[in-house]
Amino acid sequence: MPAPDNSLRIRVLLAKDMPFGPGKADLLEAIRETGSIAAAGRRLGMSYQRAWDLASAMNSHFREPVLAPAKGGARGGGSALTPFGEEVLAAYREIEVLAAAAVAEKLDWLRQQMVRE
Repeated sequence: MPAPDNSLRIRVLLAKDMPFGPGKADLLEAIRETGSIAAAGRRLGMSYQRAWDLASAMNSHFREPVLAPAKGGARGGGSALTPFGEEVLAAYREIEVLAAAAVAEKLDWLRQQMVRE
């Protein structure tokens, strides 16, 4: 359930060293769709190392893993969202939708104040 549009990007600071925002959410969705951290990184234009670092950080910062190894595939494995990872992703996407609805009127007003070229 992505945010209604890209005009509002929500990044929450869950702890001093644990921001969670659209990049991590998009990575989780791409891993769910591709079954692979490497493929998800490629899809998002992200290096494997960056994708792996983000995935590892999420797994270590939450009380339960958001990703787990998955069996199968051409090379015998990959990654999949855990049920907890699905809950984390859904909660973040709901935050996006609620925030967008809460600020829609003010965003529209700001857009109306822009100089048109």
